[in-house]
Amino acid sequence: MDFMHSLDFRPASIKALRGYSLSKFKSDLVAGIVVGIVALPLAIAFAIASGVNPSIGLITAIIGGFLVSALGGNSVQIGGPTGAFIVIVYNIISLYGLSGLAIATFMAGVILVMMGLFKLGTVIKFIPYPIVVGFTAGIALTIFSTQMPDFFGLTINEKVPGDFIGKWAVYFRHFASIDLSTTIVGILSLLIIVVTPKISKRVPGALVAIIIMTLAVWIATQFGYFTEVETIGMRFKNLSTDIPHPHSIGLNIESINLLLPSAFTIAVLGAIESLLSATVADGVTGSRTNSNTELIGQGIANITVPFFGGIPVTGAIARTMTNITNGGRTPVAGMIHALVLLLVYLFMMPLINLVPMACLGAVLIVVAYNMSGWRTVVGIFKNPKSDISVLVVTFLLTVIFDLTIAIEIGLLLAIVLFLRRVMENTTVRVYGRQLDAAEGEDLSTHEMLDLAKGVGVYEIDGPFFFGVATKFDEVMRNSRMREKPVVRIIRMRKVPFIDATGVHNLEILINSSQAEGITIVLSGVNTAVSEVLHRSNIDRLIGSENICSHISTAVKRANSIAESKLNS
Repeated sequence: MDFMHSLDFRPASIKALRGYSLSKFKSDLVAGIVVGIVALPLAIAFAIASGVNPSIGLITAIIGGFLVSALGGNSVQIGGPTGAFIVIVYNIISLYGLSGLAIATFMAGVILVMMGLFKLGTVIKFIPYPIVVGFTAGIALTIFSTQMPDFFGLTINEKVPGDFIGKWAVYFRHFASIDLSTTIVGILSLLIIVVTPKISKRVPGALVAIIIMTLAVWIATQFGYFTEVETIGMRFKNLSTDIPHPHSIGLNIESINLLLPSAFTIAVLGAIESLLSATVADGVTGSRTNSNTELIGQGIANITVPFFGGIPVTGAIARTMTNITNGGRTPVAGMIHALVLLLVYLFMMPLINLVPMACLGAVLIVVAYNMSGWRTVVGIFKNPKSDISVLVVTFLLTVIFDLTIAIEIGLLLAIVLFLRRVMENTTVRVYGRQLDAAEGEDLSTHEMLDLAKGVGVYEIDGPFFFGVATKFDEVMRNSRMREKPVVRIIRMRKVPFIDATGVHNLEILINSSQAEGITIVLSGVNTAVSEVLHRSNIDRLIGSENICSHISTAVKRANSIAESKLNS
């Protein structure tokens, strides 16, 4: 256990099983069965939209869902394929095939495990919200776009481009081929999904729509109607009920180099979505997720599923909330949900063949609407322009170009804006002949310090990193005293850390000042900054006696040096 503790890997299932009881099992059993029923149409729909066989979606939900519950850091998290991965999975398959997807998913799992091992779980939560909203809304619009042929029964005799604009151009050219019976099935399915929650929130609208419309289409087909409505069986032939055996994924250096960007996108997207789902769950249940364990659990699931032909796995907010509202409180409910799907896979696949594609199209259109978060988007447009720009850029890159590019550029843009804000909030102040030692502090008494002739004081308020280092250098060069100083005090009481560029600029300042006969005195250096300066030999360069703990000591030291120099 000490080894696991040092790795911060403490699965929630271990803690839950210690005080497990029959009453908890009954609650988990009901929740697991309900979540399994809810997950069934979603797993199938997400698989088809991603470009893989429906049975692959179920296999992913079974294996991945079980591992996420068994090894994750959240007690109620439900894992499986999600809508967020549709775009990236579809693009990977179109470019590199199923073998490429397996390699990318495996590497993403390794990246997630490494994130957990290096305790980056809490860091992931600080990815700017506009980025998350931007690419989520972009994914939603892309998912909506991919469902047009199935929902309207379009007959398209050419290859549909992967890009958003090209896709819609093809749709408009072939819109005259719309099939009325397919469209009716799609619209009725959509109405059932929307109306069902108004009647009962416990019954999943997607499942009700699939049952009713599958039965209706089958009956109509028997009487010679709706013969043109495509079903899962018509597109994918007869689905296999055999559990796939583990197989190799052909990992090599060339494939790693080729698919690493895609793997990184899957990992970041999976980490964000799973931890967001866990955070929402914590807010409802009052529990606390171990973020690092959650990432490791997600990583192990994604390392495992490719060997069975599965697609990426992450925490699913909707299924997790369904689990909570139906009484699930331990990972056992998630494991039961996986077992329910396993039973469906083994004994009910022939019925899955009868499900109309238009009905699944309606399911995914509703999923896309729920993902879009348009109310949140409208709310962000009331925020500062920097947040709006990050949202818009991430959204447009996701829709027009590629999710991988969107995440990379979105993160880069957010970092640049963050640094800009830090630089704007970091000030460099130049003092005159007198200063208040307690200025900026909540003290009732203040000590006014007089500066001797030839003493200049410069205060840095904020982190002394590469951006601020240049700003400080400019202030030093542009500040003009009536006469050349003989001592410069650099007040650093509000500097929490200093980076290599800050140290380098400070060293240059010290050397150039000493060349001009100017002494540098540092004031209010905290322990962390002092250690960096010591390792960089700055204390030897200026003399340890010139690094003072308080401004009053620094001023006394500087005044003494100035008077000595001016009188000599």
